Amino acid sequence: MTFIDPDGTRHEVEAPIGDSVLDIAFRHGIDIEGACEGAMACSTCHVIVDSAWYGKLEEMCEDEEDMLDLALGLTRTSRLGCQIVITEALDGLVVTLPDETNNMM
Repeated sequence: MTFIDPDGTRHEVEAPIGDSVLDIAFRHGIDIEGACEGAMACSTCHVIVDSAWYGKLEEMCEDEEDMLDLALGLTRTSRLGCQIVITEALDGLVVTLPDETNNMM
């Protein structure tokens, strides 16, 4: 998968099936906060999914929608990285990190 920093720098990393985008970011030193460590209790793992990939994601649950309401720089393809789990269909996923996060923890 590929992470794109706010400045446009691309990081192509291995993304094992079954891992969340947040866990993959942590493993590869990607600059993502993830303050609640994947408990879906914050919005600091907010990522912007490339529009070509967004339709391949599982639908988001109401709790994720509520947490995203707290995110800064929200877009129509925003998701929480802790809620995106890599599947074969997501091989090559591209996400952009937002300019800033909102840590209310």
